Amino acid sequence: MDLRADLPLHQQITDLEQAAEHIRRARRILVVGCSGGGKSTLSLKIAARFGLPYISLDRDVFWLPGWVARDRAEQRSIIASRILEERWIMDGTNPSSLDIRLPRTDFVIWVRMPRLLCIWGAVSRWAKWIGRTRPEMAPGCIEKVDLEFLRFIWTFEQKFAPRVAASIAEHGPDVPVLQLKSRRRMRGLLDLLGAPA
Repeated sequence: MDLRADLPLHQQITDLEQAAEHIRRARRILVVGCSGGGKSTLSLKIAARFGLPYISLDRDVFWLPGWVARDRAEQRSIIASRILEERWIMDGTNPSSLDIRLPRTDFVIWVRMPRLLCIWGAVSRWAKWIGRTRPEMAPGCIEKVDLEFLRFIWTFEQKFAPRVAASIAEHGPDVPVLQLKSRRRMRGLLDLLGAPA
C-alpha cells in the first residue's frame, strides 16, 4: 500500500533536506500519528533544538489527574487559545480538533510507523515508566497499557489515518506534510536538524 496516496501530491514533502528547511523556518509545527510511534520524543527534540514551546495534547489538554478526561468543550477551548500563540510545536493527533489547528500550522510531521513498531514503542515506554507519570502526560496519569489501548494502536491506520488525511486536505490544503515511516528516516531528519537522535 502506498501510504502517500491519501494526501494531495502538492502537500507531500519526501526529501528530508527539504523537510529540515521547512522545520527551520516554521513557527508552528504539528506532530501527529499513532501512539507509540515516537511523536513525543521527536517533538521534544525539535522543541529543544529550536526553542519552540512544547504543547502536549495529552498533558495540556486531554487529561486531568488520574486519567480523567477533561470536558470536550473545555479541551477545544484550551486548544483554540494555545494555537494563537506565536510559536509552538504541538504533539497530538486528535482528528476532531484538526479543523482549528491546521490553519495555524506551518508544517505537519506525520509519524506513521508500522503498527508492530508502535505497539513495541508503547509497551517499552510502559516498561520504562512503570508506576510513574512520564513528563509529557498530565500529573497523576500513571503510565499504562491495556487491551483497549493496544487495539487502538492496531487499528489506528485503518480507523484514524483516513480521518487525519481528510482533515489535512480539508483544513490545511497548503500546509506541507512530511510522513516519517521508519526510525531511520526519523534519525536522518534529526541529524539534518542538528538535534540529538
